[in-house]
Amino acid sequence: MEQPKVAGKTPKMEELEKGKTYAWCACGESDNQPWCNGAHKGSGFSPKVFEAEETKTAAICMCKHTKNHPYCDGSHASV
Repeated sequence: MEQPKVAGKTPKMEELEKGKTYAWCACGESDNQPWCNGAHKGSGFSPKVFEAEETKTAAICMCKHTKNHPYCDGSHASV
């Protein structure tokens, strides 16, 4: 199985707006981390598209190994 590129070893704090749709980069190749810019094209990866359920500051995964994407679950500690 293809592994994503680790884009960072700590989460990125992002302001999410309730009702807004986001596309989290799952491959780690985007120049617009943590968000998708289409760099996954031709790979086995696709972005995780989600709608924010509330307006809040969220810890968004940058290591790309979270089991709770797009949110950080601490997986970066073992990457």
